[in-house]
Amino acid sequence: MPESGLSDLTLETCDSITAIPAQEWQRLAGRTNPFLRYKFFQALEASACTSAATGWTPSHLVFRMAGKIVGIAPAFLKSHSMGEYIFDWAWANAYQRHGLDYYPKLLIAVPFTPSAGPRLLLDPDLRRQLRPEQLHDLLDTLTRKLGAHSWHLLFPDSDDQKLLHHDRELHRIGCQFHWHNHGYRNFEDFLGALNSRKRKSIRKERRQVAEQGISFARFHGRGIPDHVLSAFYVFYQATYLKRGQRPYLNKRFFELLLEQLPGHVHLIMAVREGELIAGALFLAGENILYGRYWGCRDEYNHLHFETCYYQGIELAMDLGLTHIDAGAQGEHKLVRGFEPVITHSWHGVLHPGFREAIGNFTRKEADHVLDYFEGARSVLPFRQQGQD
Repeated sequence: MPESGLSDLTLETCDSITAIPAQEWQRLAGRTNPFLRYKFFQALEASACTSAATGWTPSHLVFRMAGKIVGIAPAFLKSHSMGEYIFDWAWANAYQRHGLDYYPKLLIAVPFTPSAGPRLLLDPDLRRQLRPEQLHDLLDTLTRKLGAHSWHLLFPDSDDQKLLHHDRELHRIGCQFHWHNHGYRNFEDFLGALNSRKRKSIRKERRQVAEQGISFARFHGRGIPDHVLSAFYVFYQATYLKRGQRPYLNKRFFELLLEQLPGHVHLIMAVREGELIAGALFLAGENILYGRYWGCRDEYNHLHFETCYYQGIELAMDLGLTHIDAGAQGEHKLVRGFEPVITHSWHGVLHPGFREAIGNFTRKEADHVLDYFEGARSVLPFRQQGQD
């Protein structure tokens, strides 16, 4: 692709994943990341979880050169800010106080998934030649064309970040907690890397779960029985209903996920006196186990930690995966051997006054996040050299 040819680069949107040939999507997205699979977005649309009615109107980006698709990105026109995990409610409220519309906004992200990964799925030649200012110009122009007021690209990987660094746009950072296998062969190896107090605390938590008569069963892909999936969905709903919210995903989505992407799906179910009492769903990528959905109707001591974290760590080890991304928030993960990581998002705000104000906010916010990150690193529960 000659560099002069970038003048012919266009960016448009498609209002359905089905408008993009599956082979083109998979050519650019690959097949290892479950959240970038064509069938993942197909399941979201077919179950009506992403639709105008839910405030997630599919508007996937398509980059073209001479009529050929050279890039794609999952994108949606949003009429609210729910299900994103990068919180901009204060920005929306500020717009409203000044009599301006904040929505619709163009969101470039994986719905309901605060996990970092590729977002700009580009041909290698295009990625080498595309400059940040060209990308931002394309996104700004498209945002105006769509009648939106801003664009937001959430949780990009390091390759995408190189294309997004630009003084004109707004960069936010956040902090999550992930688990990494530093050469552990089994769970006892992992515990051996912790200091004595944390090691004893985790063993006590696990023992107390077992003393409640709770055991665990694993299910995978098409081997997940209907009654197990139904029970899991009840637990998943309960997580939201306890907070007075409706769940983002319906049961049809999970059914389609099993039908279309069974190789990625793992369920860990807690069992007591022969009855399923809780469950956690994981999606496996090439090297990463993603802990995504959890639920339990009744309360049991330490059951959440055991099901989502300790059972998840054992599952990752058994699958040969070296990294667990357990999603947003959760300082409680820190004392259980999950390490802080910095997450990123970029925001293109068209209104010049608000762009300046939000830029000031994000710079101050970043200072606080970095202080928090360094503080979290300083209290990690791992043994220091010479410690027991």
